[in-house]
Amino acid sequence: MREARFDEQGSAIRWTEAAGEGPAVVFVHGLGAASTVYHAHIAARRALAGRRILFVDLPGHGISDRPAGFAYTLEDHADALAAALDAAGVRDGVIAGHSMGGAVGIVLAHRRPDLVGRLVVTEGNLDPFPVPTAGSSGIASYSEEEFVRGGGFARVLERVGPTWAATMRLADPLALHRTATHLVRGTDPVMREMFRAARGIDRVYLQGELSGELPGAGGLRAAGVDVVTVPGAGHNIMFDHPDAFTRAVAGQRLAEAALGSSFERF
Repeated sequence: MREARFDEQGSAIRWTEAAGEGPAVVFVHGLGAASTVYHAHIAARRALAGRRILFVDLPGHGISDRPAGFAYTLEDHADALAAALDAAGVRDGVIAGHSMGGAVGIVLAHRRPDLVGRLVVTEGNLDPFPVPTAGSSGIASYSEEEFVRGGGFARVLERVGPTWAATMRLADPLALHRTATHLVRGTDPVMREMFRAARGIDRVYLQGELSGELPGAGGLRAAGVDVVTVPGAGHNIMFDHPDAFTRAVAGQRLAEAALGSSFERF
């Protein structure tokens, strides 16, 4: 396990890694998740054999610290991730971010483009959205007090189902609420505009077929983003279609024959 300090109090962001060659592959988890749980099986696949792999847990999640005085904005998470990559000596890495982690990866690429050579966003948040959507699991609909000390955290754990709850219960409730709230609010400029503007970086957006059509896909493609619909997959593409996900992370072309007949490029 490795760590780097990310705030003035000396709080640590932590990660585990596998040694290897070439540009490092950095996995960044979603809200209430953990990187190894969602990505260890991907790192073991043949297409990534011999690559250096980092599994980073964002502040308030997994094995990283959870300071009470931290704001947990998307920018804060991106800066903490940058501290980890600086300490690890990563430059021009492959940042593979899932859901909220995709949004953090986009902000990282905007603030520290030297760290990102390729950005793979899997159903990442691109726009601010109303509180009642599934993206925050209703977390942001509670006040901080209600969520942390008024039973909101327990109610959300019951609602999200056993798979997500297995990792969400390991996250700090305060960090989880603040992160979800800032995810709903978005960034300035918004994540979508940052993503569109990052033309010097190879960018891929993976959308699960079962999640429906990605709004604004044409605009992303016009900006040079490779937008790919993965057949038979929902939000957790790394579980639903690990072959397609691995090939995207490895930088291999996602051919129709490899993905199946319902493959679509927007």
